[in-house]
Amino acid sequence: MSDYLFDKEGEDADVEKLEASLGGLKYRGAPPELPRAQRPAPAAVAPSAAVYRPTGPAWTAGRAPLAIAAVLALCSGLVAYSSIKKKEADVRRGWNLVPVVVAAVDVGEGTVVTFDMISQRSVPEQFVTSSVVKPDSASYVVNQKVLVPVQAGDPLLWSQFETTKAAERLSTKVQKKARALTIEAAKTVAVGGWVRPNDHVDLIGTFKDPQTNESVAVTLLQNVIVLATGKITGTTNVNLVPESQREYSNVSLLVIPEEAEILVLAAGLGGLTMSLRNEDDVDVIEERGRATINTLLSGERTRVLQQKRFNTIQVIRGAAPAKP
Repeated sequence: MSDYLFDKEGEDADVEKLEASLGGLKYRGAPPELPRAQRPAPAAVAPSAAVYRPTGPAWTAGRAPLAIAAVLALCSGLVAYSSIKKKEADVRRGWNLVPVVVAAVDVGEGTVVTFDMISQRSVPEQFVTSSVVKPDSASYVVNQKVLVPVQAGDPLLWSQFETTKAAERLSTKVQKKARALTIEAAKTVAVGGWVRPNDHVDLIGTFKDPQTNESVAVTLLQNVIVLATGKITGTTNVNLVPESQREYSNVSLLVIPEEAEILVLAAGLGGLTMSLRNEDDVDVIEERGRATINTLLSGERTRVLQQKRFNTIQVIRGAAPAKP
């Protein structure tokens, strides 16, 4: 079926009648406004990140990277220079020359060395150990017998010489009508191990008084000469003695027979302690007191001795002694 309005074919009376009635009519109103296409709202733009802009003088603009690069280059140069200098020091270390004692001539086995047979020469310090004789110790090897042959120019070693320790005799150090007496001497007894041969010491005894049964400390002997500490005497060449044998646990003293008896008895009753003297202090105190628990607790003797000690210290420091 055809539609007249769309196909415009055929005849339709109603349509024709309507067209006739509408003919000549005009629309006198304002033209209708057509809807306008709305533009989409612009998308929100995120704020941009802050950009560093130099505010200094114009001549510094853009030069910060160059300055940083220059500082880094300087630091690298300093590190490289320091590394080179350290390497040079490491290479040179051990090659510094130090003097040692050498044989000036060929020395045969069993020969007694004289000053004419020795000299000194500089060698790299890396080849110098404690077994090599140094110039400041040359006097110790003079008049010593070598155990092995030594060629001219060879450094002298302590092990090449006959030690005098085995040949020493303590009896040769004891004067006539005197006696050598050995006492036990741990470090606490021998002033922390500072007592040496030829030192002068006082002997202090600590024991119980048989009458009062209280502990007593009294100076038994004064200004006693130390002959030896262990196996070392005043004439022993210490460089020829192994370090393990330089420590000592006993001390030999030079006393008269009666003093030897006192020390033996005191050692049996209690303990002995040494106090070290100045080498020039040979005075002997005539009036000796004794320390007991009562004098220790009362403090009466301590106060008197304190004032005496102050005066003595002033004398040691060089001040004039106080006039009485």
